Amino acid sequence: MNELVPFWINGARHSARSTRTGEVTNPAIGRVVRRVALADPADVDVAVRAASAAFSDWSSTPPLRRSRVLARFKELIEEHRDELARLITEEHGKTLPDAQGEVQRGLEVVEFASGVPHLQKGEHAEDVGRGIDCHSRLQAIGVCTGITPFNFPVMVPCWMFPVAIACGNTFVLKPSEKDPSASMRMAELLKEAGLPDGVFNVVHGDKVAVDALLAHPMVKAVSFVGSTPIAKYVYETAARNGKRVQALGGAKNHAVVMPDADLDFAADAIAGAGYGSAGERCMAISAVVAVGDIGDALVKKIASIGAGYKVASGDTPGADMGPLISKVHRDKVKGYVDSGESEGATLALDGRKLSVPGGEQGYFLGPTLFDHVSPEMSIYRDEIFGPVLSVVRVNTLEEAIALVNRNEFGNGTAIFTASGGAARKFQNEIEVGMVGVNVPIPVPMAFFSFGGWKQSLLGDLHVHGMEGVCFYTRTKVITERWPSAAIPASTARSTVMPTHG
Repeated sequence: MNELVPFWINGARHSARSTRTGEVTNPAIGRVVRRVALADPADVDVAVRAASAAFSDWSSTPPLRRSRVLARFKELIEEHRDELARLITEEHGKTLPDAQGEVQRGLEVVEFASGVPHLQKGEHAEDVGRGIDCHSRLQAIGVCTGITPFNFPVMVPCWMFPVAIACGNTFVLKPSEKDPSASMRMAELLKEAGLPDGVFNVVHGDKVAVDALLAHPMVKAVSFVGSTPIAKYVYETAARNGKRVQALGGAKNHAVVMPDADLDFAADAIAGAGYGSAGERCMAISAVVAVGDIGDALVKKIASIGAGYKVASGDTPGADMGPLISKVHRDKVKGYVDSGESEGATLALDGRKLSVPGGEQGYFLGPTLFDHVSPEMSIYRDEIFGPVLSVVRVNTLEEAIALVNRNEFGNGTAIFTASGGAARKFQNEIEVGMVGVNVPIPVPMAFFSFGGWKQSLLGDLHVHGMEGVCFYTRTKVITERWPSAAIPASTARSTVMPTHG
């Protein structure tokens, strides 16, 4: 009998009212390792009401005290980094070093959020008029929720809840039901850090739970990361219900390689960015744009690197890449490889031929590389979310920029070049939210904000950084004066629009 992963509500593990459960599988061996409770609307209501009840006390807690809780939480994450990484590897499949890197990037957002006493300061202007001062406050908005994907079960939730609770809000997290255990462990660590009961809650589930959160009248803000079709649904549904929304969608990230690029460096970086975590990253490189005559050498080099990768269970020492999250997803990605071949692309490296000793029941697919890909092919158009790189060839930087800008997604992109002029032109003209110059995965540090353009983001504000603080607070502006003998109260008697000059 597999362990059942429950909810975390009001500071404790909480049994579900719903009898529905889902399977949590170790994708390296294709075996169910535990089951997870799937919430119904009544379960969601219990969690949201617990968060709502905790809001008044938590929002009135001085920011410095909230900061101390987060600082202690950061220490506990550092102490339990390997434990969290093992949970990620077991349920997601990524290698242990990759999982440890994910935990580190989540921890950096906690560090950022620990500076909330400074981040939540408003502005002040003295004597905006005769004897009149004006100042603003950034105040918490209430119960917030995060709906997060399977590919980063620690990092993506940490984009959301540390900033939200630092600003005085309470939070209900709905992590992916495919790998729920890391969220539960973080909930326990938050309690150990001194977070009051009810401030952070976790419910697991599918569309039933998501819909209940999007419609619940006590939820004030919704953060989401996932595919663009679901991001649109979340954005439209939550906005229709009067909620503040940030919904991060899909991606088709391009790496432009100029003829003057350092070939070895670019090929290594692109292979790592395309095949790392089995390509299951929203910032993974999936389209390589070879400019000029560098294409042949670049394809040969990437194919050689990919063929040399060690693909195995994520806890295998020296593994470069683990399995995909599920059999369904592995078969879907494999279907794209079949389509690319039938559509006429040149298959330079075929991951379908991979054999993993001891992993015959696992969901493995090896690094795959296509050359001579054209924009109308499905392997170029669609977000594959797997270890598949597609090389498109163009003649000039201008053609490369136009190709990237025509794409419906605008999450991340990179250029590899030795030319400052080419890099400057690229970063100025490209219509993408996050840009790397000789950096293949330009994920910003926590004190900047993460988010794309076009179909990669629905909403106005990105996650974490100061845009995250703005998302999780609302501004109140106070204009005040204190009548005195020098400024008699009678000066306020007027039906004219007030001016303060």
